[in-house]
Amino acid sequence: MGKIMIIGAGGVGSVAVHKCCQNDEVFTELLIASRSIEKCDALKEKLQGTTKTKISTAKVDADNVEELTALIKSFGPDVVLNLALPYQDLTIMDACLAAGVNYVDTANYEPLDTAKFEYKYQWAYKEKFEKAGLTALLGSGFDPGVTGVFSAYAMKHYFDEIHYIDILDANAGDHGYPFATNFNPEINIREVTAKGSYWEDGDWVETEPMEIKRVYDFPEIGEKDMYLLHHEELESLALNIKGIKRIRFFMTFGQSYLTHLKCLENVGMTSIVPIEFEGKQIVPLQFLKAVLPDPASLGPRTKGKTNIGCIFTGVKDGKKVHYYVYNVCDHEECYREVGSQAISYTTGVPAMIGAMLVMNGTWRKPGVYNVEEFDPDPFMDALNKWGLPWQETFSPELVD
Repeated sequence: MGKIMIIGAGGVGSVAVHKCCQNDEVFTELLIASRSIEKCDALKEKLQGTTKTKISTAKVDADNVEELTALIKSFGPDVVLNLALPYQDLTIMDACLAAGVNYVDTANYEPLDTAKFEYKYQWAYKEKFEKAGLTALLGSGFDPGVTGVFSAYAMKHYFDEIHYIDILDANAGDHGYPFATNFNPEINIREVTAKGSYWEDGDWVETEPMEIKRVYDFPEIGEKDMYLLHHEELESLALNIKGIKRIRFFMTFGQSYLTHLKCLENVGMTSIVPIEFEGKQIVPLQFLKAVLPDPASLGPRTKGKTNIGCIFTGVKDGKKVHYYVYNVCDHEECYREVGSQAISYTTGVPAMIGAMLVMNGTWRKPGVYNVEEFDPDPFMDALNKWGLPWQETFSPELVD
């Protein structure tokens, strides 16, 4: 049906490439582009011959708009799937506008020098994409992404108003390392060490990092400690879901991870402020990223499961409704299928689905949109088809 260009060949990029090649009736041609051409070529070598999708590769600097634009124009994709770093969202959006191509990503823009992520930078592109007749789909990963689709699905089918949303992200996987991150270490640590926040009664409530802790008994995983973080989908859901009074995001962490992180923070290794070292300016967190295990290497050693979902409380026909929808993903099954652990898998699969829905016109309209602004049903059906089946219950419990 069409051509896709994927920028980024890390853990998530690898999963998305695998899933596009599985979905070769839709994705007939695929260009994998990255600063590291070796990773792109390795993916091509692994997959060509297993799929009808025609695969090509290219080296590109995602910080360079002119270089990106030239590559996009030369390939002529129907959609660009941005799986590079969040710092590069705006340059890739600029290149898509210049080349006249639809855009999809999984994480919102954050400035390189500020550990704060918010949608205002990308929402500012709305008029540009409208005038160009192009679609920009933001946050088509799992969280953000599937969590927004879950919210739209709940709103469409089970509620007149949703008053409370709690997003719960649990990883019960064990990779055997004393300390490692399951996705890009720099992004992960910036996210976790930043101040938390949640949206309540029309305002943001800010918390200290890891200040609010809850314990939840997750299906197929069991009881886990989880901590309140800021997360970007809170911002868009607060605008797009009718009746919202409060939205919170919780993520689970083991004690070993938290202890190591606190030690690294105490000695300055999580800082994003440049320092001078041997006559050169370096960013401590970027140096730390270089010495930590590559998340893409964790697949063969990670065992256990993830559970990510949303608990909703609201009203339907004047009656109170509790609803919980979630996905459980097995690290070892993901590795057997695509050579990845479940964290990359749960982001890479929705990235492919979002790109598919934009490319085939199901989710295409000019402007900049978050996933919950579209009909959730085609996405929910695709989750079941492409490896992330969801489950639902109407009797969830969450300690308030």
